[in-house]
Amino acid sequence: MEIRIQSIRFDATEKLQEFINKKAEKLQKSYEDIQKVEVQLKVVKPATAMNKETSITVTVPGTTLFVEKTCDTFEEGVDLCLDAMKVQLTKYKEKQRGK
Repeated sequence: MEIRIQSIRFDATEKLQEFINKKAEKLQKSYEDIQKVEVQLKVVKPATAMNKETSITVTVPGTTLFVEKTCDTFEEGVDLCLDAMKVQLTKYKEKQRGK
């Protein structure tokens, strides 16, 4: 599983990148065949609250799943995105079983 982190209009700290990698690794518990995880971090209007946009794209055989959240911190955004992604992966896995 390849994990790619893009930070748009700012530099992600080493600590933030490690946090994302550690959390993203856990997605494999929900679905084993994940090929690629792309995490995009973007600061929207730097002076306002709720200005950190996190989006996660997961590529699995046959489809691509996408989640996007806007929060006060990137850590919170990553947690919310990964929770939503686990739900999507579980649903996708059940669909695959049904075929």
